[in-house]
Amino acid sequence: MSDYFECTPVGVEFLQETPNVFVAEEIVRATPEQIFDVFEDAESWPEWATPIQRVEWTSPKPYQIGTTRSVHMMGGLVGHETFVEWERGKRMAFTFVGASKDATEKFLEDYRVTDLGDGTCRVQWFMAMEVRGFSRHLMFLTRPIMRWYNRRMFKRFREYTEAYVQRAATVEAA
Repeated sequence: MSDYFECTPVGVEFLQETPNVFVAEEIVRATPEQIFDVFEDAESWPEWATPIQRVEWTSPKPYQIGTTRSVHMMGGLVGHETFVEWERGKRMAFTFVGASKDATEKFLEDYRVTDLGDGTCRVQWFMAMEVRGFSRHLMFLTRPIMRWYNRRMFKRFREYTEAYVQRAATVEAA
């Protein structure tokens, strides 16, 4: 990670430590395993998470706590992530350990999947962050916009995942 700025790694307890928490939730017609198939597919992230341009897993499967990846986003930001939670089919969470721009102090995303037993799952997405510099004084202004945007983006996740499941079923039936 040369030429990158260090971020302060955090665990899921960070969700209770910062006011900058953004939550989105969707009921998805898919199994927990299918949802994690989408999470593990590097090509899927740019399809629903619009700021993401490319995901590169830097650890081999099976993914677990300690797995790493790099995420390339719009504006040239590259985040280097380490997974702090991983229970396939139930939960995954990651924190930034470094970034290509010196704007992020702490960053965490936590995805929780609950099987509702009827072919659907509740998927909750928690994102928490603290930024550096002058931007930290503007977070109170950007929080409502980010809440709205993350909910909109997570709706795209539901739509993408349900289409992904349909495509897989069509391939299996052929």
